[in-house]
Amino acid sequence: MKPLWAPWRMAYIEEEKPAGCIFCDKPREKDSRAALVLGQTAHSVVMLNKFPYNNGHVLIAPKRHENRLPALPAAEYRDVCESLKLALEILERSLRPGGFNVAMNLGRTAGACVEDHLHWHIVPRWEGDTNFMPVIGETRVIPQHLLDNYDRLSPIFRAALAPEHAPGV
Repeated sequence: MKPLWAPWRMAYIEEEKPAGCIFCDKPREKDSRAALVLGQTAHSVVMLNKFPYNNGHVLIAPKRHENRLPALPAAEYRDVCESLKLALEILERSLRPGGFNVAMNLGRTAGACVEDHLHWHIVPRWEGDTNFMPVIGETRVIPQHLLDNYDRLSPIFRAALAPEHAPGV
């Protein structure tokens, strides 16, 4: 058996989990790049997943701190859905994946790591992007650095989510 060195994973394993909510706190940070926030609308935030399942893994959340989908007001729900739709269009044009996984995990039992704030995952998928590594090596290979991915996508998201284009504004 050959070892695969993935030292960046140790940072995640040992990292002290910060208090607060990433979907509430990260959009308020001054450095959007460090916060991985790609863009915002009146009621939603789009950001890269810091620990992605695949290249271009995007998270979309309402700005309202809410964990129950039925409790989200209609206008805010429409805004988030428009952001979700727009994110799919942007990722399709810029990354050209063969497909997507779009998911929402509601509650810890369902797999939610952040269970107090609704959020959707968009994971771009390419033919052959899954191989033996996750199954045997318990390691996922991500082909692009997270900040390179941010630099590629953020100008597109910022332009598309600008206030004049923001849904529900």
